[in-house]
Amino acid sequence: MKIESQREVLEVRGSDISYAALHDVNISGTKIDFCNMSRMAINRANLAGASLDDSTMPGALFHNMNLVGAPFDDVNLTNVLIQSANLSGLNIRDSRLEGMYINGVAVAELCLAYVYRSREKT
Repeated sequence: MKIESQREVLEVRGSDISYAALHDVNISGTKIDFCNMSRMAINRANLAGASLDDSTMPGALFHNMNLVGAPFDDVNLTNVLIQSANLSGLNIRDSRLEGMYINGVAVAELCLAYVYRSREKT
């Protein structure tokens, strides 16, 4: 099926459209529920204001991403590698830090040392 230069509401239910290709298409406001999107590739997309909720993404690759101002809430980042990232202004609150390292330094231990040293000064 080919749809070209059309401006209509497309509703797809209970269908297999695996390996569909969308090129230079405006899908703003699209809602996707209960869909298998494994091995899906999204390139050069504007996802500003997009919401990803209750989704599993093990093995997903995030490369060359602009996540300025994006909130991450109740996420599992166990065994995630962040490299060559700009983390300026990053704020981590109410999070488990055990086993987290930055350039080989254990963050939980670093935080405990900071708290201990701060208490010594007072």
